[in-house]
Amino acid sequence: MLKRMFVSPDPGRLRLRGALRAVLGIGLAVTLCGLAGHSLVAAVTGGLAALLALFTVLDTTVRDQALTTALLPVAGFPVLALAAVLHDHPTARGAAFLAVMGLGVYARRWGPRGHSLGVFAFMAFFTTQFLHTLPEQLPELYSAVALSLLASSTVRFGLWCYERRLPAVPVPVPSTGTGLARVTTRQAVQAVAGGAVALAAGLLLSEQRWYWAVGATWWVFVNTTSRGETLVRGFRRVLGTLIGVPVGLAVVVPLHGTPVPSALLVALGIFGIFYTAAVSYTWMMLSVTVLAGALYGLLGVLDPALLLLRVAETAAGALAAALAVLLVLPVTTHATTDAWIQRALRCVHACTAEAAARLAGSATADPAPRIAELDALLGRVRLSLAPLVHPLSPLRARRVRARQVLALLDACAWEVRGLASVAADPEASHDARLAAACWRVEASVEALTAPDPARRADVPGMPPPVTVAEPALAHLHGLERALAELAAPLRSAPGAPLIGA
Repeated sequence: MLKRMFVSPDPGRLRLRGALRAVLGIGLAVTLCGLAGHSLVAAVTGGLAALLALFTVLDTTVRDQALTTALLPVAGFPVLALAAVLHDHPTARGAAFLAVMGLGVYARRWGPRGHSLGVFAFMAFFTTQFLHTLPEQLPELYSAVALSLLASSTVRFGLWCYERRLPAVPVPVPSTGTGLARVTTRQAVQAVAGGAVALAAGLLLSEQRWYWAVGATWWVFVNTTSRGETLVRGFRRVLGTLIGVPVGLAVVVPLHGTPVPSALLVALGIFGIFYTAAVSYTWMMLSVTVLAGALYGLLGVLDPALLLLRVAETAAGALAAALAVLLVLPVTTHATTDAWIQRALRCVHACTAEAAARLAGSATADPAPRIAELDALLGRVRLSLAPLVHPLSPLRARRVRARQVLALLDACAWEVRGLASVAADPEASHDARLAAACWRVEASVEALTAPDPARRADVPGMPPPVTVAEPALAHLHGLERALAELAAPLRSAPGAPLIGA
């Protein structure tokens, strides 16, 4: 796990830039709240709002990101008020929390904007429990959130807007269907059911920190689709918290809430969240645990028992989520996995076609946006296959095949990137054999993505090994071999899928 963290590729240093920008944006937000005379509670609320804006707003264009960020208070302010008013009414408070949770998951049907607004609304309710917000504090909190969003947006869209020079990357589209056939509807029901169990378990563990269990259930559901993905994320959330607690005991507790060292630790936790989120949910949760411990230290309520309670509440929330996805309207892995693999394969062909057109002399062909799209799609494939490649998966045969699929898709991506790199060279020449090789790639992709699984056996055979001097042609032959090898693990008989559960 540690090795993966430090050797995972970071094309264009996007993860590093995103993490540094987050520290700068959130630091500026908190600093401005302090200069405005806001209390520590208001500054923490504003800082969390800035963190959520930078972390969850992932629309494909900068303009859409800015619009979604501007809409965050519309979703968050009413929920802040509702939670504050219900602070002393436990039954109504719990029911409202579950309603916000269900609506937040359901909002994913409207794409990335619905997802962002849903997350912000849920976390607005969560934050009031974390900070014990009362109605008379609302004006100050509203001011702090607005100021913090303005500060973080200034950094994101003004001072450091590197996305303007990058191709847009797609995010998962909303699921199709109506009623309970829609995945987001089923997950909303699951989230409410799991949240109810987590709320009850959380109250049994602590009447003061019960919301941790509900929060753990919520975050297990975020960015997952199938039951397998949700179970793996729950396991990783608990594991990351377990690792983070001794770190907190060793580093956070001895600080006793000293402002400057605690603030530096908060900055380190923020950096860790943004830098590790894309490659390791476990490491991200370790960073979250350290960040939470540092915040409690600043608020003067941290002790070792509190960190241990966090582990228990997190485990209760993850278990509640697991029970919900297994017993309440379960969503199987196979359909979503197969859909993501097919989209990735079609993107491989699109990348190849763009690169070949560029080599043929087209001035408008550009494989770069397709490469970015392919990277995003492969990330979704890895997330979907995570339950099968997990070391604890009992399905050994499927685990082997899933790993083979991932390895071959990575090989396809490597060959496509190499092809695009050759195409970017203005001195590269167009070989007449490229057209034939591109046609064979297209035929392979069409066979692998055919609606009828039986047709996936029609992939063109393995090309004979040849020594090719032309770099572009060498990459195309490598791509042909990887696609031919994919036919076996992707071939499945009806009712007996090789990938999925």
